[in-house]
Amino acid sequence: MAKDGTRRGGARAGAGRKPKALTEKLKEGRSAEIMLEPVGLFPEDENPELSGLPPLSDFLTEEQKAAVPLESKAIYAEVFQWLKSRGCENLVSHLLIEQYVMSVARWIQCEKALSASGFLARHPTTSGTIASPYVQMSQAYMKQINSLWYQIYQIVKENSSGEFHSRSDPMEQLLSM
Repeated sequence: MAKDGTRRGGARAGAGRKPKALTEKLKEGRSAEIMLEPVGLFPEDENPELSGLPPLSDFLTEEQKAAVPLESKAIYAEVFQWLKSRGCENLVSHLLIEQYVMSVARWIQCEKALSASGFLARHPTTSGTIASPYVQMSQAYMKQINSLWYQIYQIVKENSSGEFHSRSDPMEQLLSM
């Protein structure tokens, strides 16, 4: 607590040593908790079978104003199959998956708009040339995508009982050699 009585400072969120993966704990001979049962991740009225794809929420399949369909179904299926192949489809929150899927679908929409209109746009009031607003939107969605994917990836890494390799982290590859 600061001198003025306000609570400031302290540990930053996400600071400190990252938790080890389940496979690393098992290699070291340590006991590890494995989440075997889903903990209310799907609504009670929906009971998706593990062999099939859980139902998509309505907002992921709604018709768009630009009449360009979202590619959310394909992305959703790909993410769910990736989770299922690692045995973690019940561990990641349904809402987290949907947020990731929507961010990726919107990013793809922005990239398609950029391809169609180019990187420059006309200012609405001064008619001067400005950078296309789709560039900033695309960057914002990419930032959301990365943040959400790191959350999903961390859950899978910590709970996957099979050998789990991250091809995206070169430092991890070097250290594991």
